[in-house]
Amino acid sequence: MRNILNLNKGWLFAKNTADTAVKEGVQVDLPHSWNAEDGFDGGNDYFRGSCLYTKTLCKAELPAADLYYLEFRGANSSADVFINGNKLAHHDGGYSTWRVNITDAMTDSTEIAVIVDNAPNDTVYPQMADFTFYGGIYRDVNLICVSNSHFDLDYYGAPGIMITPTVNGADASVEVEVFVTDLKEGQKIAYTVYDKDEKELYRIESAEKKVVFDIKDVHLWNGRKDPYLYCCEAELIENGEVIDNVCSRFGCRTFKIDPDNGFILNGEEYPLRGVSRHQDRWGVGNALLPEHHREDIELICEVGATTIRLAHYQHDQYFYDLCDEKGLVIWAEIPYISKHMPGGRENTVSQMKELISQNYNHPSIVVWGLSNEISIGGSDEDLLENHRILNDLAHSMDKTRLTTIAAVSMCKMDDPYLQIPDVVSYNHYFGWYGGDTSMNGPWFDKFHETHPTIPIGCSEYGCEALNWHTSDPKQGDYTEEYQSLYHEELIKQLFTRKYIWATHVWNMFDFGADARAEGGENGQNHKGLVTMDRKYKKDSFYAYKAWLVSPEVDPFVHICSKRYIDRVEEVTKVTVYSNLPEVELFVNGESIGKKTAKDHFFYFDVKNVGESAIVAKAGELSDESVIRKVDEMNMDYVLVEKGAVLNWFDVTVIDGRFSLNDKISDIMSCLRGKLWFASFGMTLKKKMDANKKGEKKAGGFEVNLKDAGGSGLMDMMGGFSILRLSSMMSMMNISFTKEELLKLNKQLNKIRKPKKKN
Repeated sequence: MRNILNLNKGWLFAKNTADTAVKEGVQVDLPHSWNAEDGFDGGNDYFRGSCLYTKTLCKAELPAADLYYLEFRGANSSADVFINGNKLAHHDGGYSTWRVNITDAMTDSTEIAVIVDNAPNDTVYPQMADFTFYGGIYRDVNLICVSNSHFDLDYYGAPGIMITPTVNGADASVEVEVFVTDLKEGQKIAYTVYDKDEKELYRIESAEKKVVFDIKDVHLWNGRKDPYLYCCEAELIENGEVIDNVCSRFGCRTFKIDPDNGFILNGEEYPLRGVSRHQDRWGVGNALLPEHHREDIELICEVGATTIRLAHYQHDQYFYDLCDEKGLVIWAEIPYISKHMPGGRENTVSQMKELISQNYNHPSIVVWGLSNEISIGGSDEDLLENHRILNDLAHSMDKTRLTTIAAVSMCKMDDPYLQIPDVVSYNHYFGWYGGDTSMNGPWFDKFHETHPTIPIGCSEYGCEALNWHTSDPKQGDYTEEYQSLYHEELIKQLFTRKYIWATHVWNMFDFGADARAEGGENGQNHKGLVTMDRKYKKDSFYAYKAWLVSPEVDPFVHICSKRYIDRVEEVTKVTVYSNLPEVELFVNGESIGKKTAKDHFFYFDVKNVGESAIVAKAGELSDESVIRKVDEMNMDYVLVEKGAVLNWFDVTVIDGRFSLNDKISDIMSCLRGKLWFASFGMTLKKKMDANKKGEKKAGGFEVNLKDAGGSGLMDMMGGFSILRLSSMMSMMNISFTKEELLKLNKQLNKIRKPKKKN
């Protein structure tokens, strides 16, 4: 009978070595990452290299078995396994399960040595992306003890059982296929289907490796409404004794993605409105425990999401299980991201095989993601061929699901790359990385008009917010107030276009991106609706909850900007979110009125005198906050960027003249501004050429800078101030000195702003 022993306890860890003879180090328990502290502290200097994990097994303490397999649930990003000094295996890819048969190399005392390496290379994905590539054995390690005859353990980390339900009216046909190593004559397989309460429904004993169950009056897996799961167990039987077994839950459902009506589940329109998730968190990196996964899924369910894009790699099997249980519809993808590497094709294929083989039985998964923003530098033939190979592979391995990609804004609508997968989504940041929020909806309308037969979704959108605050939020200010305004607008634009097959906020949680240097807290991407430590739900979290959660399920009322107490204005705006139809606001115990809002966003003008206690009431619910009148702005609310060459309040501003704090689109609204920006563009180009020896690349990304007329990447830049653009460029190794910035500001101060038309 199969025995699975967890080996997480008691490993010796030695950093920065690939020498298996090293016997010194520190004791650690798995899961473990050596970047749990330096992976999100900024500077893009987290350790990337080889580290050694060792552990000794005493064979006398192990269950008796014919074969012993080591199972790694995740080791990033490449690993070599040595048993008693002999190298047995190498694996490339840091996010999937893989196994090693160690039987023949074992002795009475068996030393396991694993060299894990997250150093840069040009063959294993990911190598360029806006997140930290945490090194370590950061998921479970098990020892699987089996008989010679057993359900397969050698094929791409797969579970050895593949379940394919087909719904036919009120019934379902369920094909179950098992993969058995060394199946002997006389052995047979018992297949048993159980309902959600573990009651036996059907049983078949057969010598065949493939059987079909007919389930009458099937109970459908119906998303968050009713995520019903069956279970199938397969037992390998010899002489009446079970010598191995595997089991897997499954769900019966139909779905399609319609270019006009969006996602359809079990014959009914089921809008996919949700979030993307990175797995890491404060203090542990990506070395998560089960309770971390459970906390994440509960927060995602609380916000009302019906879908998760599990970016940008394969996530823990436990999390896919939770998605099945909670009824979340899932986009699963491989880390083929940002930079196409001609030498990485084999790795994209192996990672796709692992992703599909290991996750085939999860009813929550509906699309396989081929790549993310991979065409940021354009689509050449090698990139296109790589995608065709992956697309064909996904369809050959799984005929029940669709394929998709996440294209970046600069990818043109006629790019042949978009014609490869079944459905398409775009990553758009109009209103944050250039442009403005009003551009989002019309862009999707244009795509839908241009490609009426291609389902289109929004795979990323968002903006960053930290604990900065203002009564006059502006694009790029990193305030919680601007993030709220941004998401209010995006919700109204995206959620009212039912042809958009899925929307995924970027991101549910702040996450580690050690190269980032913006927002005043380096080393993180702060676009999350929740902070990286999961301790604080930003106001925008409640904007989504107001739209997505029924008041019958979880009624609430939430006052925004609770952390923004000191305010200088005589009359201030108080924003309230609620999924209830009416909100009444009280100031120091007196009602200032009731309001209704079909969009769930309630705005009140409040006189700001002394200290005011604010109470919002909706039905039987209430929420409270405090505001206080002050004469001068509290600078604790104002962004001061760590290590910034220049902050916005240090810039000389002359009334009626431009400065570094002005948006590019405003500067280019007059002839002198266009001429100045053309000169600035040439300065940028020279810095890029000097930095990358004429390759016009920044940080590995190809950048398309044109003249002052603007095209390519610059079409998105209108919403950036010059100062913010210079700060963003610093993350791509293109820097300006303080003297250079002050000189540019002095030039802008000479240009008059056009008079506003009445």
